[in-house]
Amino acid sequence: MFAWLSDPVLLLAGVVLAAVQFIAALPWLYAVDPKGFRSASSNPMSLVYVGLGLLAAGGAVASFLGYKSDPATLTWYGRYIYGAVLHLQLIIDLFLLMPHALAKVWPKGGAVAFAAYREACRQPMFWLITIGAIMVTWLAVVLPYFTFGDDYKMMKQIGFDVVMLAAVLFGVLAASMSISEEIEGRTAVTLMSKPVNRRQFLIGKFLGILMACLVMSSIIGWNLNYSLRAMREFDPINNAADPTDPLGTPTDKLVDPLTFQAQKTVVPVFQAAVPSTSGKMVARGAGLWFSDTVAHSLGIALGFGQAMILVAIACALATRLTFVVNLVVCLLIYFLGHLAPVVVQATQSASGGGVGVGLVGFLGQLFDVLLPSLESFNMGRAIIRETPLDLWEFGGYVLTVFGYSLIYTAIALFVGLLLFEDRDLA
Repeated sequence: MFAWLSDPVLLLAGVVLAAVQFIAALPWLYAVDPKGFRSASSNPMSLVYVGLGLLAAGGAVASFLGYKSDPATLTWYGRYIYGAVLHLQLIIDLFLLMPHALAKVWPKGGAVAFAAYREACRQPMFWLITIGAIMVTWLAVVLPYFTFGDDYKMMKQIGFDVVMLAAVLFGVLAASMSISEEIEGRTAVTLMSKPVNRRQFLIGKFLGILMACLVMSSIIGWNLNYSLRAMREFDPINNAADPTDPLGTPTDKLVDPLTFQAQKTVVPVFQAAVPSTSGKMVARGAGLWFSDTVAHSLGIALGFGQAMILVAIACALATRLTFVVNLVVCLLIYFLGHLAPVVVQATQSASGGGVGVGLVGFLGQLFDVLLPSLESFNMGRAIIRETPLDLWEFGGYVLTVFGYSLIYTAIALFVGLLLFEDRDLA
């Protein structure tokens, strides 16, 4: 257990592992007590205490590494304890630092965005939707799908859809309510009387709500890592190990090719950062967790791009429409955006359909041109397929589709600014 007393490399591995967690905790430690944090950081004795604390924590970690010397066990702890906690801390860091960074870059609009972001995250609706999405994800773990071995793929698609739908639902509701209430309640007049123009108001509101959607997607995505792994353990038919793995620890070569490709890149980086054999096993487990995160972030990015478009449309329409009408229009855009490409493809393949098919095809093409092509954000075609999909090629596709979402978002906000420009706020 105290093998690190005669093995300084093991102690160094423990200090490195403890130091990474401590550095990741600094932003939220500052948020808890900013004045005390600044005072402690400027005091040399406080820095000495931090060094001694890291040394003690490193000794505790090294003792654990010496006690749990089995490679498979250390990899498990590194993946589901160390890596998961580190990932959660990084999400909290994003939660805290993102609005402050925006306020530094864009002071006036960033102040509006920060207020909207804080208001959105404080709403009970934010946490109700988040907790509801997490519960639905775990419910999907135990549901039978009767797919003869493809239950994992079905559950994975449901997980990504839940992440996307939660962000879309909250973003559209928050944008519709927040902007409409401020305009109808005349509180926007007070805000406009200060050195904040309409452009800064509308875009700031959009960015604040979008940041809240990003935090929600990150939290549900963190939970998705656990639920997908639980799905594979719940039914052995969904779990498989790479027979070439020298440690005998489960990898995702046979079940999830995207994650396995991420493992080949991420895991060596984590292992190279930590000395000693035992420390490398914990780092390997953390690398496996973040490999899941890298692979899943592609699907989450697709869903977030869809949410970004719909939140921008909701913000634009909220300058003119009431909450209920805005919500109905966004719902129609969501369904038509998914349906129009399917209708176009179906009518083009139909031959001799007559006037009715031609009319349906014309309407489908019209909606396909004017409305966002939301079907391009569907993750199902990348999950349910017979041949493996290359991670980096799919990453290029995700970047292309996300670029499309940025362009459509900019157009929707531009239209919203035009609608908002001559709106009487008095």
